Amino acid sequence: MSWRRRTARCGISLIALGSLTAATAVDPVNPTCPLNPNWSAYPTMKLTVEKRGGMKVLLAEGRIDPGLPDRLTAALKANPDVGEIWLRSPGGDARAGNAAGRIIRSNLGVTTRIPAGWACFSACNFVFMGGAPRVIEPGGQFMVHMFTRTGDRSAIDMSVAMGTDATRELIGDIEQDSALLASEDNDFLIRMGISRKLLTEVMYRQQAVATDENKSTRRCLTLAEALKYGVTYAPEE
Repeated sequence: MSWRRRTARCGISLIALGSLTAATAVDPVNPTCPLNPNWSAYPTMKLTVEKRGGMKVLLAEGRIDPGLPDRLTAALKANPDVGEIWLRSPGGDARAGNAAGRIIRSNLGVTTRIPAGWACFSACNFVFMGGAPRVIEPGGQFMVHMFTRTGDRSAIDMSVAMGTDATRELIGDIEQDSALLASEDNDFLIRMGISRKLLTEVMYRQQAVATDENKSTRRCLTLAEALKYGVTYAPEE
């Protein structure tokens, strides 16, 4: 990396640290994470191009929806000189997140960044993983969980009310889709140069659904863990 580009990125980091306040209150249910993650309230991910520290940056904020890959492709095509993508999101559509990550990777040299005080959760993790390189600033949150297909309580209640056959069919559909998504996630991590142990040692170890005994369903990686699993890179000398 050239001295000028390293200096520009250092300047961006200082601007982010100065303009964003990291959440300090700890979530008692998920003690590795902040109580109020700053992951944006936009119902669909908003893409905004801005100049930060002399570099063109794409701000990607809000919930990941099925239309994100197309919007992201258009935004990067219209702004080929974007140097970084800054992310904050509560997650959303898992397969759209994977697709967006692959789009970012196809634009070699685009850095993804979670600035100080911002949170990237669930499907956002996979968008972030598309970057090369990837940066989590001190105070930025890379927040993971165990994906689940059992979140739609009304569908579960309806199948139970319809009887054993309907419930068995629903369970079969959930099992099949979960297996396919797990395989897709594993393949994605390999392609992005990230250790598959991130899945087996961290993500898949989380409680998929809160219970009375264990209400914790989220896990925020430390910067050391992010480096260990290849989520981020070692700082350059």
